[in-house]
Amino acid sequence: MPTGVALRDVRKQLFDAADRILLRDGPSGLTSRSVTTEAGVAKGILHRHFADFDAFLADFVMDRVDRMDTQAAQLREEAGKGDVVDNLADALTALFGSVAVAIVALVTFRDGLRARLRESWPAGVPVLTEAAIMIGQYLTYERAHGRIADDAPIDALAPTLIGAGHLLFADRGTPPDAEAVRTMVTTVLGGYLSHA
Repeated sequence: MPTGVALRDVRKQLFDAADRILLRDGPSGLTSRSVTTEAGVAKGILHRHFADFDAFLADFVMDRVDRMDTQAAQLREEAGKGDVVDNLADALTALFGSVAVAIVALVTFRDGLRARLRESWPAGVPVLTEAAIMIGQYLTYERAHGRIADDAPIDALAPTLIGAGHLLFADRGTPPDAEAVRTMVTTVLGGYLSHA
């Protein structure tokens, strides 16, 4: 592997390689060697930029959490438009159709990663916690638009939608169809959907 090749953004290159490996091979396939091989860089590059592999993985997870800000902003923009169930089903499908499900498995799989994440993220799995915040904000906006009941327990509904969504998407060869996701959202929201 040539070492004199300039890398434009080594972090992005390594993180994108980690995405591909996680989606293809799962957490057990994610090693420092597999990441550098997939990224097409010299083996020592990863350790020149990160203290160790768990530091790399912690930065990778937090980078993927930061990327959710765009999705959260897009979902908030949908408040008051379209159908609430469709908006949530689309958001959950985009979330869990990404590397998010694999990241949950990765965090569960690696004790060192969990310990490293606890230094900056004190509770929960970062991707799922951030997703629950995103869904909670959207439900709050919809409540302000009168499309979710005033007495809706948003602090309970948001994590329930995330948990049920995760169960629908986790460990499946093929993702659930759109109707299955819609049915789950409708069931969770139950009588809290306003039909005015």
